[in-house]
Amino acid sequence: MKHIEKGISLKQLPSDFFRDLTPENASAGLVAGIFGLSAGMIHISAGTAAGLEPSFIMLWVISYLMINGLFGLVVPAYYRQPLPMANSIPGALLFAAVIPVVGLEAALGATLIAGAISLVAGITGVMSVVMRLIPMPIVMGMVAGILLSFGTKMVSPLEDAMLPAAIMILSFFLSARLFRKVPPLLVSMGAGIAYLLATGVDLSGIEASITFPEIIMPTFTLEAFLTYGLPLAIILVGMETPAGVGLVQGMGYKNVPANGITAINGLGTMISAFFNLHSTCIAAPMTGICSSPEAGHRDKRWVSAVIVGAIFVVGAPFYGYVVSLIEATPSYFIFIIAGLALLRVLTSSLATAFSGKKHEMGALFAFLIAVSGIQILGIGASFWALVLGVLVSLIFETKDFEFSSGAKEALQ
Repeated sequence: MKHIEKGISLKQLPSDFFRDLTPENASAGLVAGIFGLSAGMIHISAGTAAGLEPSFIMLWVISYLMINGLFGLVVPAYYRQPLPMANSIPGALLFAAVIPVVGLEAALGATLIAGAISLVAGITGVMSVVMRLIPMPIVMGMVAGILLSFGTKMVSPLEDAMLPAAIMILSFFLSARLFRKVPPLLVSMGAGIAYLLATGVDLSGIEASITFPEIIMPTFTLEAFLTYGLPLAIILVGMETPAGVGLVQGMGYKNVPANGITAINGLGTMISAFFNLHSTCIAAPMTGICSSPEAGHRDKRWVSAVIVGAIFVVGAPFYGYVVSLIEATPSYFIFIIAGLALLRVLTSSLATAFSGKKHEMGALFAFLIAVSGIQILGIGASFWALVLGVLVSLIFETKDFEFSSGAKEALQ
């Protein structure tokens, strides 16, 4: 356990939380929490497309929120960094697709093994070595590629919903200029809600329901591991951790606990395997929202991630109600808020990736591959963005690598 980074005692957590709570980190946490709740719709869509039972799909989403919410309360509080926890969306798509092939219990067994691999990678210190050896411009090129879609989804409603989109976007920038003490995200959300209420949004279909996670015992098959478990392990170690750690580092945080995050991802995923859930990991888009300058002072942004965890835990049993509420809200509302929250993270990522000093071509390829969303061997674009970005840079920008010093530092 010597490679796991140490955090801060949780004894004074309640008092520290309220001491560091600000309107800025509260609004960022609220936005990230709403975004995380809406991500459950991806699970519902993937499960429905795969022909899974609606009852299982709802348990899957509720477990996603409850388990990751509990981890999300502890992890950012322990490390005092904006580290919200959720699950892997590429992993979710794989999970939904493989269940009809190998069965639910076998898929969960493969999840358990993937979590164990991630846990070992964190305990042995592998992840910190990997993060130190991958050039930061390439990591940030990958991150910028991931976040670009949030920017385009933010402005695309200007085509079909120009008035509400313009109101929300302009209110954000005008409030940032005129009302510096009021978080612009809150102003934009308020303007959007006011527009929806004024135009008579239909809330008649909203229904309340209460459901809790259920335990299931995994089984183990070689087919399930090769088809799903091994790709999931690669996603957790090679994609989710680098994306999240890269985001936090890009926002000026030093000593980001790469080993601790990887180990927690693994432990959470192993627990998830007993509750119809495919993974637990640091959440890149929500990490971007919680770590951005919009979340206020850097030393206090951890509060926003804790708020996300609280929203997940409280919202999990009532997710049927949340689904009805999300379905009643136009999709542009969440896209615009998330895009505005990530704007400064995107600009920082692009600046780091294309500063023109080193690894520019590798960063460009990492950016383009991440934007493309390609999947190779069932593994998502973020992983291949890092692998191929480094490969391109090794070929064309060999002089930019400092092999001896980088290797020495990584092994210390």
